[in-house]
Amino acid sequence: MGTKLTKETVVTGHPSENITNARITDEQQPKFPIWFGVAMVIGPFVWLAPAGNVRNVLLPQYFSQVDPSGKVTAIAIMASVTMVVAAISNILFGALSDLTRSRFGKRKPWILIGTIVESGLICVVANLTNLWAIIAVWGVVAAAENAVAAAMIAQEADRIAPKWRGTISTLYGIGYTAIQVVAIVAAQFLGNPKMGMYAMAGIGMITGILHVLFANEKSNVNEPRETLSLRSAWTHFSIPTKGARDYWLAITGKLLQVMGGTIVGAYMLYILTDYMHLSQAETGTVLSLFATINLFVGVLFTAISGPIADKMGRLKLPVAVSTLMIGVAQFFPFLSPHPWTIYVYAVLSAIGGGIYAAVDGALNLAVLPNNETAGKDMGFINLANTLSQIAGVTVASLIVTYLGGYRAIFVVAFLINVIGALLIFAIKKVK
Repeated sequence: MGTKLTKETVVTGHPSENITNARITDEQQPKFPIWFGVAMVIGPFVWLAPAGNVRNVLLPQYFSQVDPSGKVTAIAIMASVTMVVAAISNILFGALSDLTRSRFGKRKPWILIGTIVESGLICVVANLTNLWAIIAVWGVVAAAENAVAAAMIAQEADRIAPKWRGTISTLYGIGYTAIQVVAIVAAQFLGNPKMGMYAMAGIGMITGILHVLFANEKSNVNEPRETLSLRSAWTHFSIPTKGARDYWLAITGKLLQVMGGTIVGAYMLYILTDYMHLSQAETGTVLSLFATINLFVGVLFTAISGPIADKMGRLKLPVAVSTLMIGVAQFFPFLSPHPWTIYVYAVLSAIGGGIYAAVDGALNLAVLPNNETAGKDMGFINLANTLSQIAGVTVASLIVTYLGGYRAIFVVAFLINVIGALLIFAIKKVK
């Protein structure tokens, strides 16, 4: 790039609009970074596809083979361990990557090491038969998985100019949706989960290598190093407070958006069988069509929304409107316990979800309070995503049990998303 960048480099994303304090200006990056875009499409295949499909598809099957009586408890404990580790490692490894100086850059070492550890330990898990040993090793897998995720997402703050962030976020969202293909692959190994785990580990290693090659992060050994002190440690590991109003509005909006979706999604099977009273065959048909709508409509709107947001110079508006749209979609099944309302919900939520997936990442980058701690601060955003899923399942259970059954789920989900949209609308420094 040639131009020396400092903390004070201020980037104007569009005429007269100060989007974010970024390292790369629009003028310094006039052309779209194609290969970095390819790397971000591959990104979710590196960390989420292997670990997620082992955790959700292959290990439950493996548990049923090695210890049928203890499988339910083991899955619950493993989920709890994964969530706790994810909460800590997202922030920890994000902060450590912020501080890294090496001839390979600050993010690449964590992506490579995390990928190697994740894939290697998945192979180790495939050869264990004690449930407690599997859970213990899986805690390290979860740490490596989230180390990769934290470093990978923070690359956008380091290397992408504001005018391209919507498109890059779109490409990452497409990759996030497309990993359903790996779930189909994993399902083919239910008869031999051990081989399936080897396959997932292989996918992680291959895509991890491809990601770092395409991303092509350069040395950052000449980047200023901070002197180790209590003040610097506090800066890199503490909760952001200074200039963080919009940052926390975005985080809380995300938390509520994901929670609202999880409340409905966690009980979709029971909504169809116990609320709409569909037969097993009808339920299977509705779920298949629901998934198909989500896949194709979601990918379509993810693909078109980021470039449109870039061209319009708008980030807050599409994220807020998409959150509101998802809330409106959730209200339809409340109106009538018939399958057509689920299809309307599927279409509207897929459109809203596609827009959200495309632009939310760029909005998150735009509200970061300190570009020097992007990895750590993005870790808190990832943590909000994780905690909201846990909270969504818990809230859904309480609603069904104490607040009027399945129909009340839709009202609560609608209200949660509306509040989330209002919080995003309240962001001031981003249009």
